[in-house]
Amino acid sequence: MVELLAPAGNFISLRAVLENGADAVYFGLDEYNMRANAKNFSLTDLDKVSEIAREYGAKTYLCTNIILNERLAGELEAKLDSISSSEIDGLILSDIGLIEDTVSHGLEAHVSVQENVTNSYTLKTLKKLGAKRAILSRELSLKEITEITSKSPIETEIFIHGAICMAISGRCFLSYGLYGRSANCGDCLQPCRKNWTLTYEEGDDNVINFSDVEDERFIITGSDDGSYRTNFFSPKDMCMIEHIPELMKSGVASFKIEGRARSPDYGAMVTGVYREAIDDYEKDPLNYNVRPEWMDELASVFNRGFDTNFYFNTPFETSEDNQSKYVKKDIGQVVNYYGKVKAAEIRIWDDLNIGDKIMIQGQTTGSITHTVDSMQIEGQSVEHVEKGCNVAIAIPVKVRQNDFIYKLIER
Repeated sequence: MVELLAPAGNFISLRAVLENGADAVYFGLDEYNMRANAKNFSLTDLDKVSEIAREYGAKTYLCTNIILNERLAGELEAKLDSISSSEIDGLILSDIGLIEDTVSHGLEAHVSVQENVTNSYTLKTLKKLGAKRAILSRELSLKEITEITSKSPIETEIFIHGAICMAISGRCFLSYGLYGRSANCGDCLQPCRKNWTLTYEEGDDNVINFSDVEDERFIITGSDDGSYRTNFFSPKDMCMIEHIPELMKSGVASFKIEGRARSPDYGAMVTGVYREAIDDYEKDPLNYNVRPEWMDELASVFNRGFDTNFYFNTPFETSEDNQSKYVKKDIGQVVNYYGKVKAAEIRIWDDLNIGDKIMIQGQTTGSITHTVDSMQIEGQSVEHVEKGCNVAIAIPVKVRQNDFIYKLIER
């Protein structure tokens, strides 16, 4: 049975992905992971993370996957006692020098995608060092992954959804070169995602390139000022929801969703969709079908458009900014929840109507999406509520005081 591994950038995201069926979660420790700009977790948070995950029978993997200098390597090694005592299951390591110390503390050692593992020979060496799992390079095809996994003495893991970096398995120097902020130390400012302007010497007709797809769309476009603009540094997001059977047959132990820096609703939606797809396949592989709504649901949260990365071919399309169907607008907060009547009292600072789609997020609630179908003020049913009011809305799922309310506005 394959593991569905989901990201948690904070406690709300943690609860959101677990509520939606994650078998395991991965998360960052301050200073030592590739998402320095996410909220992350402190050493003292790890007991609570473990406790929450155990409620769902889920495993916990701590990311320590930046490039470690001498100081950071020593500091991390000194923290292994505390990490182990928190009952975290394992560490995701970008430095093979800490595998032995990690294992000696009773923790699983998973080798990060940052190590760019591309063959079974490396996997055999990692086995000798004590590693239990390796995340394979994102530049491999599915055919290569299947072959490598069939020869591997340890578990393999692959990414199946989320952002893709232009650099080989994320090892990039662009942010550091431009801003002095190192992507390899988790502090990437993502200059690759910006729209770039190109200049070229007069007479160089080769600056305009076509992709080799049938519609021959431009990947570089001319502007009125004579310059050329492009997003060719910014790949589209990976999305493998339409290829679950091929993934399942690869022999990989864990399917990983990227997104520790993304919102709780992203984690909830993506985890829930892949949970349904994996469960459907495992129940009846011969009659498995892709549900049409899955792609619509994935497109409703933050994305840069979708591609299959290197799994079947070389990616050719470039991405733009967020292409999700909805914008989240902060409109209110939960005042109370009345379990007997299954209704929440909320204080709103924007208008709300019957039929509006809202999102409720909190550390214990996680992330819940709900279409408003019943509202009352002082016991009287209403169709519309203006900002500044307290209103009761019927909602079948328990929410908590101080949870945040967002209205989803279609783009």
